[in-house]
Amino acid sequence: MKIILDSPINKYYVQTLGMIFFPGEHFGESEETRPDAPVLSVKTVEDEGGVKTYATVELDGKSESAEYYAEFTAERTHERTLKLSIGGAVLAASSALLGYRPAWGMMIGVRPSKVASELLDAGNSKTKVKKILNTDYLVIPKKAALATNIALTEKSIVGEPSPKDCSVYISIPFCPTRCTYCSFVSYTSKRLLSLIPEYLEKLKRDIADNFAIINRLGLRVRTLYIGGGTPTILTEAQLRDLLGFITTQTDVSALDEYTLEAGRPDTINAEKFAIARELGVTRVSVNPQSLCDDVLCGVGRSHTVDEFYTAYDIAKRSGIRTVNVDLIAGLPGDNFRMFSKTMDEIIRLDPENITVHTFCVKKSAEVLRQNSHIYSARGGDVGKCVDYSQIKTEQAGYIPYYMYRQKNTVGNYENVGFSKPSYEGLYNIYMMEEIHSIFAAGAGAVGKLVDNTGNCCNKREIERMFHQKYPYEYLKEDKNEAFAEAALRFYTERGML
Repeated sequence: MKIILDSPINKYYVQTLGMIFFPGEHFGESEETRPDAPVLSVKTVEDEGGVKTYATVELDGKSESAEYYAEFTAERTHERTLKLSIGGAVLAASSALLGYRPAWGMMIGVRPSKVASELLDAGNSKTKVKKILNTDYLVIPKKAALATNIALTEKSIVGEPSPKDCSVYISIPFCPTRCTYCSFVSYTSKRLLSLIPEYLEKLKRDIADNFAIINRLGLRVRTLYIGGGTPTILTEAQLRDLLGFITTQTDVSALDEYTLEAGRPDTINAEKFAIARELGVTRVSVNPQSLCDDVLCGVGRSHTVDEFYTAYDIAKRSGIRTVNVDLIAGLPGDNFRMFSKTMDEIIRLDPENITVHTFCVKKSAEVLRQNSHIYSARGGDVGKCVDYSQIKTEQAGYIPYYMYRQKNTVGNYENVGFSKPSYEGLYNIYMMEEIHSIFAAGAGAVGKLVDNTGNCCNKREIERMFHQKYPYEYLKEDKNEAFAEAALRFYTERGML
């Protein structure tokens, strides 16, 4: 995609707006000279009252233009006014050319509820926040209501964040097979799976180092999340060893939540979940993604629907407090009829958590090599699937408690976590909303140091710490000493000790 920009705005913002209507597009010199590349031209002009943007979109010899004026107000920054003006013009021109109006309007960020939360913090009523999202950001009313309700729910759960709180994430980046849509750092070949014993030994050293700095800083661990990959790819002995080691580093009984992302039904058995419960795990995920065998086969899931039922029954009988089930709307080969049946069946099973994702196409996913035209701006009937999930969960007594969005999702829709009251996935909120620091261990894991004291212009200041992406790189290099020094400096400089 070619971007022609005459504005002080960051070019990346305009690129991201363009991807709402042209998902999967790339940027750079080679793309700009591609004969069939769409072209987006943006020009902004400011006066004393606000910003006017002129936008033109060109594709296949056709073009549409639009202009949009956003007024300066005391309630928003100059940059936000500039973005609203550009977003309004780009949406108007693109919608006219393509005949498609995105449900989330010009909202492009990962966290739609963040804007709603900021507006609530500014003293706006729930009704006013929904109106602002609708009129300023051009979000359709039901999405504006969803973002506002989730922001209110998160606030009631989080309360007043303490600088002494933190969470811990532990990565097990291995899977029995790789799903065609997967973009996570997960590895499946026999050679890479043979690294697991050595990986676990280094992982335990890094876990110990993390808890050493947590204790040195005087922090309280609120939640612990073991993700991947598929953590239950570990054998029973390996799982007991890892979970047992964690109990030597922290009092797991004092955690508000302790999650084991079991994920793949074909890696779950009663012994593994008995070990998990014995060693303090309070939340597990059993993720079918779909209850249609043909769809599962098509996306490279190596389990059947019957295996999911078996795994889910094991989870419910294990005595672990909370069971989460993940679904994906818009998977290749799925449709509204099949998805609605899946949704109805999951609700009948009555898990404490249900997370509904929208199918997201990542550049590194195998599915792109199978079908390079899989990107879809409109999303077919995915919108109906997402709406159905939200209506049915509400009717069944579930509450939407967290939400995030990704680039290149089919139809530009959202991912939403639903829970029964008091069964919310706390780590999901803390991580997504950057409530407090996250200390991370393992390949591909990302830690976040968060200043939630409000000392930095009433905003959370964040410093990220990246572990090596690949397990073989992770095994060769030790970053924990540098991470510990960074954490000590971060907390000391901000007076958070």
